[in-house]
Amino acid sequence: MYMNIAIDGPAGAGKSTIARRVAKELGYLYVDTGAMYRAIALFLLRSGVDLSDEEAVSKQVKDCHVSLRYREGQQEVLLNGEDVSGLIRTEEVGNAASASSVYPKVRDQLTRLQRELAAQENLVMDGRDIGTTVLPHASLKIYLTASAKTRALRRAKEYEAQGKAFDLEQIQRDIEERDDRDMHRKISPLAQAKDAVRIDSSQMSIDQVVERILQLAEEGIK
Repeated sequence: MYMNIAIDGPAGAGKSTIARRVAKELGYLYVDTGAMYRAIALFLLRSGVDLSDEEAVSKQVKDCHVSLRYREGQQEVLLNGEDVSGLIRTEEVGNAASASSVYPKVRDQLTRLQRELAAQENLVMDGRDIGTTVLPHASLKIYLTASAKTRALRRAKEYEAQGKAFDLEQIQRDIEERDDRDMHRKISPLAQAKDAVRIDSSQMSIDQVVERILQLAEEGIK
């Protein structure tokens, strides 16, 4: 049986950065499910479909194929064969992913792929519903969170480093709105699994969070 580590939590909590580091330290495969949902969202944005129209989205998504490819240890996200890894990290795509991921057809399509990967590899997978829905029998479950203010400041620093303009208050409002959507959607809402370890990273460094998860993983492996 393979060791699967599930890391869930709200937007901007640092799940991808932490999960990638943990996977590297353990020599496990890293699966960024958020990137997969962002790829579908990019496809839908390009198609011009109304994201509030479930029937239209469900019909359109049938023509969308998302897959993962690993080159030199780096995950690449492919959308109908196109590497879109560098195109899916905008706020527009992130908000579209939050809006479109509520639909069963979208979730079913990606959940199948995610479970297939977990059945074949030791891996670290992060997202919103990994421990509760996608991998309910994961060896270790983490719920990683931080205050909305902290998450907004972190996102602003990323934009600043990239030379992008930003409005800190708007970033925080967007984060809070995404939290509300993710936590109250009908299908697989964001929630802490009963057997998940909660880690609030508001006052923690990345290294401290990684060290804590590695410690928990080592205890689980024993």
